[in-house]
Amino acid sequence: MTTGLSVEEKTISAQGKAFQLFQEAKKQKLIQPGKTEKQLSDEVYQLADELFGVKKYWHKRIVRSGLNTLETYSGNPPNLIIQDDDIVFFDFGPIFDSYEADLGRTYVLGQDSNKLRLQKDLECIFIEGKQFYKENPELSGHDFYGKIVSLSEERGWQYGNSHCGHLIGEFSHERRCGELPENYICTDNLKSMDTLDRHGEFRHWILEIHLVDPTNQWGGFYEDLLTL
Repeated sequence: MTTGLSVEEKTISAQGKAFQLFQEAKKQKLIQPGKTEKQLSDEVYQLADELFGVKKYWHKRIVRSGLNTLETYSGNPPNLIIQDDDIVFFDFGPIFDSYEADLGRTYVLGQDSNKLRLQKDLECIFIEGKQFYKENPELSGHDFYGKIVSLSEERGWQYGNSHCGHLIGEFSHERRCGELPENYICTDNLKSMDTLDRHGEFRHWILEIHLVDPTNQWGGFYEDLLTL
């Protein structure tokens, strides 16, 4: 339990448990060819229940492979079978003690050099983006989105989404905050990202990196806390 902890501590705790979940899924070698995306999603869901007793998620669970890795969160592509030498990404939003986690990671099956380069670049762009935010916390969502797109293109990738992150917090932050541009890191958010919420509290952000290679028809995804 996280009773008595601050909002920041509860947020970090939730995100840490989501990271442990993905690490355990990798350790147990759940990410294998021959499974459908849904089968793998269900296996990770079961693992989360076994490890943490988690059954509730604040957004749909996503496992995408191959061509489906070009799709954004809002897409609902067909349930593919994971192939040999495939690329696979997770996007899970489990709820721990009423606090939302949101974690995304990409896994490469095989030794395809371009896919491995994309996997590495996802984390590098996330780290560079987080450092840029720390140095410029007052920048707008519009400007930060432009920076992430620029970092992606500098490494030879196309950015795959119309935003690169969103708010996170106590469940349900979406019901409390609404679907406003100021709650996303996107071109329409002209407000400073360090603007306090309506209750005068600091807002915590998730940074998403979605890179795609439209020529080879695959992509990858990386997501984690930006503000902590």
